[in-house]
Amino acid sequence: MAAEDAPHNIHKLGRRGTTCSVFTSLEKPNTSQPVIFNPDFFVERLRHEHPQAFADLVLSNITRLIDLPGDEFAQLTGETEAKVPSATGFLRSLNFLKRKEKGVVFGAPLTEEGIAQIYQLIEYLSKNLHVEGLFRVPGHSLRQAALREMLNAGADIDLETGDFHPNDAASLLKAFLGELPEPLLTHRHYHAHLKIGELTRFDDKGDKTNVPDKERQIEAYQLLFMLLPPANRSLLKLLLDLLYHTARNQHINKMSAINLATMFAPHIIWPKNVMASDLQEHIEQLNNGIAFLIRHSQKLFKAPTYIKEYTHLYYTGSKTLQSKDDLTLCSGTKEEPVSAVTPASPSPSMRTIRDEVSSTPTTRSSETQSYTESALRELYQHVTNMPESAKKKKLIRQFEKQPLLTPSADSRPPFTRKHWRSRSLGGIIKRKVLGSQILMEKENSRLQAQRSVDGQKGENSSC
Repeated sequence: MAAEDAPHNIHKLGRRGTTCSVFTSLEKPNTSQPVIFNPDFFVERLRHEHPQAFADLVLSNITRLIDLPGDEFAQLTGETEAKVPSATGFLRSLNFLKRKEKGVVFGAPLTEEGIAQIYQLIEYLSKNLHVEGLFRVPGHSLRQAALREMLNAGADIDLETGDFHPNDAASLLKAFLGELPEPLLTHRHYHAHLKIGELTRFDDKGDKTNVPDKERQIEAYQLLFMLLPPANRSLLKLLLDLLYHTARNQHINKMSAINLATMFAPHIIWPKNVMASDLQEHIEQLNNGIAFLIRHSQKLFKAPTYIKEYTHLYYTGSKTLQSKDDLTLCSGTKEEPVSAVTPASPSPSMRTIRDEVSSTPTTRSSETQSYTESALRELYQHVTNMPESAKKKKLIRQFEKQPLLTPSADSRPPFTRKHWRSRSLGGIIKRKVLGSQILMEKENSRLQAQRSVDGQKGENSSC
């Protein structure tokens, strides 16, 4: 068909009874607005082009959610060696010596090639989620040995022939994870996982409760998984997706999320070569954490909205928000539109990335003042944009304790506003947010009113 016959041509491609529609657009693309199909495109681009800036951006937001002391933070960043519980006793050491020799797949460091081999097990298991006791009932040892040898040899295996049972593949998948030199979730992230599990909600008085804060936990996991090595992240996504669908069939296979977590926690998060007695009180916490990952796995491998926005601004400089979620995230409250930050303005974290990548030391020093003001604006904006909660009310009350922060301050006579040049943190933030210009206008209006009163008094005395 000629191109001029229609603006869009539709071709039908038949293959094995499947019809595929291919749309060929003849319209000229708009070069000023690139079409991005992957919502995390700019996130991944920053990860590959500026890995250190990307890590700094993610870490700055992780520490906003969880409290990591200096030593644990250094372990997370890799500056110091990870310190995790170690094995005690002769029995564990003996079991470690009995481990099999390293192979191409089993016992070797995690690689994309190894994941490709293990994916054959994952794909086969995803078609057999109905098997009762899947991942709990062990497979046949001889069949497992034969399957292990084939996978180590890099063979393409047809598991549908009936030579192997799903329990064989399930047991071998757990064995593969258990024989990795390092847990799939890595030793460096061990303490961060414990801290995320401790995130709870606050009551009306601003005190912590025992109710888990699922939203903050999901956000923290999203950020933490962005710091995993690419191979670990790829396999973790495949594994959690498999376990998620397994748990959805628990009415058939009798394997709930917590049952699966009990089976897999020792293989993907426990430090290597330890026993249950070495972890003591953390076992239940680790199991609950893995169960949480299984239940919410479909949300954990997406970048948070503000990370997408920052990276998009970094590469395009676009002032157009990309979605309704971004508008909701970045817009100010209706009650205080004056203090709202313009949605398109990047945060200080984003400006820090720009500085590290492209700025000179002279430029950094010249922009220090504007950076500080922007940071204070974002702090005040963050408080005003927080969901209604006891914590927000408590922060607002702290702001209102300072003069000039209460609406009635301007209505009082000038001599009753004590310490209007307060150097407290609340006063500094307020002046930075509202700007010195507003304060000067208020002062000028006060002086003009005072002059007019004095003038009227002078006229009256002359009369």
